Order: sequence, then structure tokens, then C-alpha cells
Amino acid sequence: MLSQSDQRRDVTLPIQHRAIQSRRALIRAAAQAFIEKGVPASGMVDISRRARLSKGALYFHFASKEELTLAVREEALGILRELEADLARSLQPVRCAARDFAIALLSRVDSDVVLRAGLQMRPETAPGLEDAGLEKRWYALFLEKATADRRTGPMSAEQTADARRTAQLLTTLVTGLLHLGHDDRAWWCKDQVTDIWSQLLPAPDTARTGETRCADRPADAPATAAPQAPAASLHGPRRPAPVHSDPDRTNPARDEAGPAGSRTPRTPAG
Repeated sequence: MLSQSDQRRDVTLPIQHRAIQSRRALIRAAAQAFIEKGVPASGMVDISRRARLSKGALYFHFASKEELTLAVREEALGILRELEADLARSLQPVRCAARDFAIALLSRVDSDVVLRAGLQMRPETAPGLEDAGLEKRWYALFLEKATADRRTGPMSAEQTADARRTAQLLTTLVTGLLHLGHDDRAWWCKDQVTDIWSQLLPAPDTARTGETRCADRPADAPATAAPQAPAASLHGPRRPAPVHSDPDRTNPARDEAGPAGSRTPRTPAG
């Protein structure tokens, strides 16, 4: 026979699990609403209905829309911090590490409604996720790795300048792909990113820069050679068949980004 403490624990754990699941559902529902309507136009009743929870359950977890908005922002920022930490820990040369970071980032943005919502919030609503903040952090990470690639001894002025140019190029490339994908998600496709990387970032002149040569394939790609796909056009992405793993996007035509190929400028979520 279970003791009273064991019986209480058996009851408490399912309740805690349900509470965690309810909170996650509310954050996802809020993120979807923020993307579709913007933060100001999103109501708490609508968010609770999207999450299939009562209004009382919503206010049990979040006392106000400001608290719920902060929770969306914090979760999105946490995801980004994890991706940035993976970049900082990478032992790959900067061009490989940045490519793998871009692939992981864009794939996560495509599949995670909370991260998409956080990135579309207005700067005053989501500090740390605004364009200037992202670019500053990513430039610093890329510069640190580019410098480490070339540091076999004292760096010449030319090597220092090369490291800075590489960091600027990588920052511009990643942020550019991120923005292009909000209008056309084909830009976030892994094959698309890899093709663009190979066109814009050819193997470095190691004798001149001292930089380690980058592998031709991402770190998680199979070792066996695969048939080569047509090169990506810089005038537009190749368009793979849409694969939607996010249950919030089972109907792409209703998605916040619009159907593939849409060129409607995105509206900040808040």
C-alpha cells in the first residue's frame, strides 16, 4: 500500500505536468495570434480559445497580456541563445560553423512558431531579438571564430582586416536569409542555404589568410556523395515541396507568412 506522501506525489506529478503543458499551449497560441494579428490586436480570450483552455486557466498562468508577451519573448530568446552557444562551441572553421549555424537557425525559425513570433515583435516589445541586437551578437561571434582560424601567431594587418570582412559578410548573409524567408520560406531550405554558401563563400586562400579550409558539406550531411542538385540562383530560391512539421502550419495558405512566393512585406507582431 502506498504511503500518504506517495499518494500525494502521484496526484501532484500529473497536475504539474498538465500545468506545464497548459503553459506551453498558451505561449504557442499567443505566438500564433501575435504573428497573425500583432500584439496590440491579440486578445486574451482569443488566445485562450486557440489553446483550448478556459480564460481562468489563462489568467492562472499569466496575469496580463504583458506577462504572456514577455513569456513568448523569453522563450524565443532562449532558443536563440542555445543556437548561438552551439556556434561558439563549434570546432569547425568559421565558414563551416556559420553555415551550420544558419541552417540550424533558419530550420528552427521555420518550424517554431514561438521563435518566429519573437523575431517579428517590435524592438521595444522584444529587446534582444531586434535586428541590431542580433547583428551585433552574431558579428562578435563570427569575428571571434574568424580571428581564431587565422591565429597561428601574431596576426598581420591584412589578416585582421580579412577576419573583419569575413565576419561582416557572414552576418549580412545570415540576417539577409532570415529576412528573405519571412516572405518566401524557400530561402530557409537547407539545400538552398548550402548552395548559396558554396557560391558566395568559396574555399579561402589559406596561404594568404592562414584560415582553415572549410569542408564542402555541412557537419550533419552523409559522408557518401549525393547527386548534385542544380545550383541555387541568386535571383531566387529553388522551391522544394513544402514539408510542414509544425502543427500550427498544416494549412500554409492560412499561415502568417502567406503562401510560398508571397512578396507581401511582413508586419511586426507587436
